[in-house]
Amino acid sequence: MKENKYDDSVFFEKYAQMSRSVQGLDGAGEWYALKQLLPDFNGRRVLDLGCGYGWHCMYAVQNGAASVLGIDISEKMLETAQCKNAGPKITYCRAAMEDLNFEKESFDIVISSLAFHYVKDFKALVKNICRWLTPGGQFVFSAEHPVFTAQGSQDWYYNNDGSILHFPVDNYYYEGKRQAVFLGEKVTKYHRTLTTYIDTLLRCGFTLKRLVEPAPPENMLDLPGMKDEMRRPMMLLVAAQKN
Repeated sequence: MKENKYDDSVFFEKYAQMSRSVQGLDGAGEWYALKQLLPDFNGRRVLDLGCGYGWHCMYAVQNGAASVLGIDISEKMLETAQCKNAGPKITYCRAAMEDLNFEKESFDIVISSLAFHYVKDFKALVKNICRWLTPGGQFVFSAEHPVFTAQGSQDWYYNNDGSILHFPVDNYYYEGKRQAVFLGEKVTKYHRTLTTYIDTLLRCGFTLKRLVEPAPPENMLDLPGMKDEMRRPMMLLVAAQKN
């Protein structure tokens, strides 16, 4: 069974209260950086893997995409996407991205936001994405940074007075399943090294265009806990092109 924590009612309700759920793209701390990596959508066929609420699907259409297919395993996510980000050029489909099977060169652009750390076999997925893209097609994604996923707990180490000591990084080279705590709930994620992310792209037919480790934007640094996010990378943003 593929990881689908988002159809758990308690977890989904907590997720629905996050700033990125309420405010959309402007509530996502990495959006200012991710937006700069996105290609020209004009007239392009777009696939969004792990589309969630559909914010990126709508952004693509608003910027000229000919069509967008949003894929997500969560029924609750897609129900919300249909309410918040529906449109005649957007189609939503419930499926695990690992199980998808499209014809060769079905898309010009593939995007994904914070979903690949739920995928066990990244290499197999990248091979499929390369096959689905047209020659010269663009692939842009974000994922949790390997520093953030390495130890597994994804929480700080605290002093006796509750102040933050440091963020744990351990077992970095031991890739695979991690039991993380997200929004106070246990979630299964998959850790892989930075080398694995990038070398997999290069070996599967892509050229690396950009790699960004986004720091919190200045206009968010006054939010609770945000300055602590300057102490370690939380996300990895990658832009690649099919050879």
